[in-house]
Amino acid sequence: MLPLPTSQFTKILIANRGEIACRVAATARRMGIQTVAVYSDADANAQHVKACDQAIHIGGSAPADSYLQWQRILDAAVATGAQAVHPGYGFLSENAAFATACAQAGLAFIGPKPESIQAMGLKAESKRLMAQAGVPLVPGYHGDNQDPAFLHAQADDMGYPVLIKASAGGGGKGMRIVQASADFVAALDSCKREAINSFANDAVLVEKYVQRPRHIEIQVFGDSHGNCVYLFERDCSVQRRHQKVLEEAPAPGMTPSMRAAMGEAAVAAAKAVQYVGAGTVEFIVEQPPEGDMRFYFMEMNTRLQVEHPVTEAITGLDLVEWQLRVAAGEPLPQQQDELRMHGHAIEARICAENPNQQFLPATGQLVHFAAPHASRFSLAAANGVRLDTGVTQGDVVSPFYDSMLAKLIVWGADRAQALAKLDAALADMHVVGVANNVAFLRDVVQSPSFSQANLDTALIERERANLFKANTLAVAQASAAVVADGLQREANQVGADPWSARDGWQTTGVAARRFMLQWPQVQSGQSVGGQSEVGQTLVEQTVHITLTPGALRLEGVSEHSFAWRLTSEPGQLAVCLDGEWTDVSVVSHGAARHVFARSGQAVMTLVDPLVSSQQVDDAAGGLNAPMPGKVVSMVVAAGDAVTKGQVVAVMEAMKMEHSIASPRDGVVGEVLYAVGDQVAEGQALLTLKD
Repeated sequence: MLPLPTSQFTKILIANRGEIACRVAATARRMGIQTVAVYSDADANAQHVKACDQAIHIGGSAPADSYLQWQRILDAAVATGAQAVHPGYGFLSENAAFATACAQAGLAFIGPKPESIQAMGLKAESKRLMAQAGVPLVPGYHGDNQDPAFLHAQADDMGYPVLIKASAGGGGKGMRIVQASADFVAALDSCKREAINSFANDAVLVEKYVQRPRHIEIQVFGDSHGNCVYLFERDCSVQRRHQKVLEEAPAPGMTPSMRAAMGEAAVAAAKAVQYVGAGTVEFIVEQPPEGDMRFYFMEMNTRLQVEHPVTEAITGLDLVEWQLRVAAGEPLPQQQDELRMHGHAIEARICAENPNQQFLPATGQLVHFAAPHASRFSLAAANGVRLDTGVTQGDVVSPFYDSMLAKLIVWGADRAQALAKLDAALADMHVVGVANNVAFLRDVVQSPSFSQANLDTALIERERANLFKANTLAVAQASAAVVADGLQREANQVGADPWSARDGWQTTGVAARRFMLQWPQVQSGQSVGGQSEVGQTLVEQTVHITLTPGALRLEGVSEHSFAWRLTSEPGQLAVCLDGEWTDVSVVSHGAARHVFARSGQAVMTLVDPLVSSQQVDDAAGGLNAPMPGKVVSMVVAAGDAVTKGQVVAVMEAMKMEHSIASPRDGVVGEVLYAVGDQVAEGQALLTLKD
């Protein structure tokens, strides 16, 4: 660590929440700088509040009532004696007016100048600047005319597919791919609606959609002394809903000449707006069937990126420390010819979402949150595994904020080693209480396209057959683990009393036990709205076990002999199925049993035959909200005829819009919610009749 300058801050306020607030606080603490947290009603007990030296309440749970109330944030900074404000990413991080207000309040903004934010914040304006700076652009319309008919005509002239993007957008919000002219108007309406909700600006631009593009970005850093460098590239091509899933550095297949060309273009882009601080210049990279890769400027994010840890891992630099030093007036710690990269790093975003239901966000309590052995926010993780998170076991995931729970970052000497480390670390990531994408991430990492670095933004759709599974652990293994766990729990309850033990011992014959298990099974269907449907059904099976002294037999799912024993780890078992031992961890959550093993994970439900329950199917007459959220559009009215797959409503949750489709053909009976209403998960939005 470099010595602290005399101009360094002694206290900063972090105008954000969750993982990034904890991340900034960790570096500040290492540098001897005190931190002030701000929090909403929903975040009163959040981890970022505990990570800071002081914490100030700033309002209600919704971001508009708290984290976007910049006057309250400035008042908190002044009242606590903070000298600077770190905006993190999201919320106010790219708000030029907020950066200006910080300066007017006598506070340093740990980010670029307001003029730079403003110049790069509007995509159309930034593209005009980039054209002047000689940075290559994707063909498209970036002008001020926002008349829908005019934009539609521009798209028709370009030829489909086209990409509509919110001019003030970021993070995949306000972005739609349009495959045909007939779909343009509806996509434009949805884009503008999401943009106005997220950025208070519904202006869009329309560009030709590059086929099989890679998303490669360059980390840049500038200081107030006129220096600017690039810290190499990150490949962020693996995406869902236009949001990143996996990021890695360096980009596979990147040649030194291509890296230099992109890096120099990124520095030219930053210098065009006199950039100071951390920023990212994002490019679309096209790989033609023949010839060299071509890159086009997409946008510049005038803030620290979510994926900055992979750059830290390959350079050994703390980018938050660089931010703090540059904001305090220091020159960049290193110049371009001093920068080096070593090894390979990959980051996986662990989110509260259900990949098998169009990645719908999930809420609830984290009843179990077990992470791999990793360093927290550390640049020098001893085993090459780092975990950045703003949650812990027992925390509640609310519908008000982003769905990301944690970032798992691994470093290896090369990409193959990094892949192996990431797969092993994901296997040790056990999350129970909310739907999550951990098993999905493992499948992506193991997929042929990702493992062989055949990367583009359509990778997930292309690998669909390998990715969308309800359970990734074999049914026989999962069943044996659940049964063994149940028998072990019974043995623990009765202790050493042999007369109360229910282990199958008897004087003659054999003993039999029966467990009724239920597990989900995924079925892919037809494409709806440009994306393949993923359906999920429940399979129910009675599993019989026959017990004799020293031997057990599992029947029902298949014919297997099995045994089990306790391991040295509390709450874990080793299950032997047909002579093969597997270490498993079984976590109970209600009637569900979550089984984790190196080879995969599964959710099995113990069905009590004495308890009668009735499942209500959407097709039986209702259409229910798949997640808690707000109704932003009700497309149909009572009496309207609808067809299966037709969009009937649009909901917003965790800052993203989600289209709700009819599960069958029918006629709308009654519309139960209006635009603006908050709806709980599972509540009927409307009724359907034949």
